[in-house]
Amino acid sequence: MTRNQTVGMLEVYGLATAFAAADAGLKAADVTLLAFDKNKPANAEELPVPLIIVIKFCGSVSDVNAALLAASEKANELAGVLAAHAIPSPESGTGGMLKLGI
Repeated sequence: MTRNQTVGMLEVYGLATAFAAADAGLKAADVTLLAFDKNKPANAEELPVPLIIVIKFCGSVSDVNAALLAASEKANELAGVLAAHAIPSPESGTGGMLKLGI
């Protein structure tokens, strides 16, 4: 990831949803997929799916936005989306943290 790229993050319920959404995003735009992050929150049993996954794309602003839109649509067909956000030209510290796969 370079300094002038945009990073898009999509938080979804479940690993299967994450794979399907990531595939839709990659097919919709010229983006790179970064490592997934996972989280099992304390209230996991109350959620539709007990695992939350963050999908991360990087590329141009327009490509990341297109990927996030396509991925969100696919995730909403399945288990759902919690949040989506794009960061144009992230600072180096932010960019470094986005490369972590947990």
